[in-house]
Amino acid sequence: MGTSTLVPVDQRTPVPGSPVHYKDSCWCRSAPSPNPWSPGACTLQDRAHEAHAVAVTNTAVPAAGSPSLAAIRAILDRARAAGRTTLLEPEGLAVLAEAGIAVPRWRFVAGAGAVDDRVLAELPGDRVVLKVVSRRILHKTEAGGVAVARNEVEAVAAAIGAMETRLGDAVEGFTVAEFVGHDAGPGGELLFSLRWTDDFGAVVSVGAGGIATEALSADLRPGREIAIVSPALAPRGGIGAALSGTTAVRLATTSQRGQPPRIALDRVVETVERLLGLAALVPDDLLELEINPAAVTADGLVALDVLVSLGEGPRPARSPRPLHKVARLLAPRSIGIVGVSAGANAGRVILGNILREGFEPERITVVKPGTDRIDGVRCVPDLASLPGKVDLFVIVLPAAGTPAFVAEVIERDLAESMIVIPGGLEEKSGGDALATRMREALAAARMHGDGGPVINGGNCLGIRSRPGRYDTLFIPRWKLPPGTRPAPIALITGSGAFAITRLSRLGALDPRYVVTVGNQMDLTVGDFLEHLAGDPSLSVFGVYLEGFARLDGLRFLQAAARITADGRQVVLYRAGRTTAGASASASHTAAIAGEVTVGRELARAAGVTIADTPGDFDDLVRTFALLDGRPAGGRRLGATSNAGSECVTIADHAGTLDLIPFAGLTDERLAAILGPTGIASVVDVHNPLDLTPIANATTTEAVARAILDADEVDVGIVGIVPMTDTLETLPPGPGHAEDMTHPDAVAAGLIRLWHETAKPWVVVVDAGPLYAPFVARLEAEGIPVLATADAAARTLGAWCDATVDRSTGRSS
Repeated sequence: MGTSTLVPVDQRTPVPGSPVHYKDSCWCRSAPSPNPWSPGACTLQDRAHEAHAVAVTNTAVPAAGSPSLAAIRAILDRARAAGRTTLLEPEGLAVLAEAGIAVPRWRFVAGAGAVDDRVLAELPGDRVVLKVVSRRILHKTEAGGVAVARNEVEAVAAAIGAMETRLGDAVEGFTVAEFVGHDAGPGGELLFSLRWTDDFGAVVSVGAGGIATEALSADLRPGREIAIVSPALAPRGGIGAALSGTTAVRLATTSQRGQPPRIALDRVVETVERLLGLAALVPDDLLELEINPAAVTADGLVALDVLVSLGEGPRPARSPRPLHKVARLLAPRSIGIVGVSAGANAGRVILGNILREGFEPERITVVKPGTDRIDGVRCVPDLASLPGKVDLFVIVLPAAGTPAFVAEVIERDLAESMIVIPGGLEEKSGGDALATRMREALAAARMHGDGGPVINGGNCLGIRSRPGRYDTLFIPRWKLPPGTRPAPIALITGSGAFAITRLSRLGALDPRYVVTVGNQMDLTVGDFLEHLAGDPSLSVFGVYLEGFARLDGLRFLQAAARITADGRQVVLYRAGRTTAGASASASHTAAIAGEVTVGRELARAAGVTIADTPGDFDDLVRTFALLDGRPAGGRRLGATSNAGSECVTIADHAGTLDLIPFAGLTDERLAAILGPTGIASVVDVHNPLDLTPIANATTTEAVARAILDADEVDVGIVGIVPMTDTLETLPPGPGHAEDMTHPDAVAAGLIRLWHETAKPWVVVVDAGPLYAPFVARLEAEGIPVLATADAAARTLGAWCDATVDRSTGRSS
């Protein structure tokens, strides 16, 4: 083996203002060779015979500035050219150094025989950390590829020799790094990750680091386990606010048991900003960069381990789409339909629904050979006979015939937009070739002229647009509530069944738009939300989906952020939220922050309200719509019920609501109301106020009014357990004398109160079907009614979260 001269090729001067002033050196075999882990350096194989090695960096925080993207890209390109999909440890450390993220001092050795005094001379302390370098071992700790040894030649060589025996031919060398002293407990180690997600693009994640990352995250409640930041979305309150909500960051950056914080929050933010600076490399050059752990030390954060997965090169961009045509889709001037039968079928139901909505028959054309008219609407035998281009074409054909028909419409330029109802377009025998023709026709149209039509579907129920005066939901009108109360709601769902179920549960509320997107073959959830965000008549956007089209999650969030910034609300329920796929991932980050978790945290940062169940979705959409126009002055809750259990439940589930004591004047007013009733001898006046079953309709109305009149109350909950004989809550019927419609009944009192007060409040009616007419009477007047006290507290709290600035307590 030849001799080598160790020559410093780069010297960095002290960094003013940094916690450690330093000079670092990167070493290689001979001058003038560059840093062997930087662009243009020799390969690992070139150096495998060297007895000692060659790179030393240090733990100080480098000077501020943008990362060297060109240098990092060169490191990634070299590894990709070697046929690798991940970087080796030394290459990963080099990337971090170029990004300005501190790493320990370290050296590379080929094996136990390469360890000598020169290897260890540059490494401070009495201990060193040894790690295997191997393209076949991603998680070194789990594989037994990490050890701590005394900073002595014999001890280091022995530990490396043991790993060589244990790991065999997977070994390509070892790093020998300084031991960075720190507390490995909660708050002492953090995880940082920059990675690509198909839904949202590049994201940075921060959470608990170390070997217990997954276990700690699994035991924390949602929203506390990890923070997610997108370079395309500025989090409300800044990056620091987004990070400080996580348990790990809070433990690291705040005082615990009188001890000073381990690190300033600004230092954690700085690391996130450095990773965000690498987002331009994702996904073409870089799929994921994960630091786990980053040690929290007195001198700052130090990356102890890094995993870097390479990108696969440039990805094809999606062709531009003529999204301005969504306006024609939602408010067409003319409609074509195919698939209408002389008898009952989905197409015939759709035609009847469109006519029922008031769309002029002379502006509708049905493609149907063998007849001139159906239901008073003109029919033509084929597309060649269509009188002209239509704004909207509705396709209700069997799946096998749909692709060819869609392709012909596109090729003849006969529609500005289409709704494709059937599914299974590519699953049927022989359908793939036909579907290919459809896709090719659409792609060709995108390249010239006006870009061809926009398409909603397939596998959907289509759209019901009140402004457009049409309805393609092929549900007979008598199967859904009449929708007598126009509501500022847009429902956008991936499932037609979910949409019509929601319509059934919304009762009298009549959404302005119902859009079912199906499999999003062209138009997406994000496309519709972006377009409808411009409709000032909409206040509540209810969205259900099982998955986003590629990068449509980012488009959705950008539109949602604009909506919520205007003081309007977006409610999201996402199904398919298992973690099975994430748990099989190579990275710790994906295991604790799959697409659903990333979407949840980014949606919250954009001001979106997350529904955990379909029932919560119904409550949130209905209540948000009915409270529209009742701005909250804050979160101070006043509540009453004629059941003590409901009062306790409200208090237990108040969450972000402030259950404040009533002020002196309110106490006096309530005492004066309760005194003559005898209730004051049973219960004390406090918030929530237990009226007991003794309270009649007059007392209930008076108490609720006094609470809502109180200056110290911003929002209210009124609980009605309707079984008590002191309240008339049933319609007239045999066996009793009740009449809930009587002017002195409790329903009338609540209705008066609703129309005479401006504050937001809700009613709880926890009862079975016998009392459905009572609930319907309240809802018909626009009063939000919840089925349980806990649902009322959660829903009203969510409304306050969406409408009240938490930092000031005032309306947003």
